[in-house]
Amino acid sequence: MGAGFKGLDRRQLATAERSPLTLGVEEEFLLLDTFSGRNLPVADTVLARLTGQALEQSRHEFRQSMIEMVTPVCSNLTQLREHLAASRAVAAAAGAAIGARLVAVGATPVAEAVIDRPAAERYERIIRQFGPVALDPALCGCHVHVGVPDRELAVQVCNHLRPWLPVIQAIAANSPFHEGADTGYASWRSIQMERWPSLGPTPHFASAAEYDHTVEQLITAGVMLDVGMVLWYARPSARYPTVEVRVADVAPTVDDAVVLAGLVRALVATVIDDIRAELPAPRLRGSLMSAAHWRAARDGLEGHLVNPLTGDLQPAWDLVDDLLDFVGPALTRDGELQTVIAGLERLRVEGTGAERQRRVHRRTGDINDVLGYLAAETTGNAAR
Repeated sequence: MGAGFKGLDRRQLATAERSPLTLGVEEEFLLLDTFSGRNLPVADTVLARLTGQALEQSRHEFRQSMIEMVTPVCSNLTQLREHLAASRAVAAAAGAAIGARLVAVGATPVAEAVIDRPAAERYERIIRQFGPVALDPALCGCHVHVGVPDRELAVQVCNHLRPWLPVIQAIAANSPFHEGADTGYASWRSIQMERWPSLGPTPHFASAAEYDHTVEQLITAGVMLDVGMVLWYARPSARYPTVEVRVADVAPTVDDAVVLAGLVRALVATVIDDIRAELPAPRLRGSLMSAAHWRAARDGLEGHLVNPLTGDLQPAWDLVDDLLDFVGPALTRDGELQTVIAGLERLRVEGTGAERQRRVHRRTGDINDVLGYLAAETTGNAAR
């Protein structure tokens, strides 16, 4: 891939003095029974065992079989890696103490016999409004936040990100199994999530005012309960002064999460350069965007992706190379180019999380072997 990188002269590095954008990551994990592989509704017990910073960085999620770990604000990928590794290790230890595996996988791989959720009125309202959709098996994502404190700029950033997010989705594919069987999709989480009416490619907005007005209309229509239910693949965060990219399955390893976050931050920095240069965001057909995301969910990096700019079907790695070409100057400016190139080279050799899971399953035929491998990947203890 290094030989394929050719974008350093595409932009002048005149903005090299600009400070790197801040970033942070939210990771959702499943708690699985060590023997059956089923989801365990033990989040309360696991979270109660956390203390100090680990407790501060933890959250309940929509299921008692899930927990979320959140990094502090970071300025570089080295800091991010340290926080991700530490939070995964302490959460895994807390789970192991009560017989639960902490597993970084995008969708429930076996079964969720008990659909328990935290006792909160908001969750009850979601279930009343959306019915069985809200009772689907648990799903786990990785949400990357990049600091963009100007909200008008954040909306424009989301416009410019749209053609690249299917590639990010493909890179992050990590959920091929459902009910113990291979679905044929690299990201089954993406397919399950499509049942939510407020999820999908981010629409194009002319301004923050248009964004806010549209969200208000969708809340009035009942498609969303509140601004927290804007589930588009990129959005100005409702909590933080950031752009939040939420298209990815949770990453199987810390290294995978670091590469994902590095690419997303570089993408945001690159499109900010384009916006300041008054380059317009591509206006893309909704049908092509939907096709591009569906193909990313189906193939991951092991097949072909739709180029939403042209509608052409291309080898997935050609579009990854295009992405690296596009964001290379930003990665160079922030000193992260070699880290991201090395991570992508590893994915090219080893495959996405989805492909690595399938490789274990092809070898053993046992879904629980896959889950044991994933649990080891989650904390960095898998054999290579």
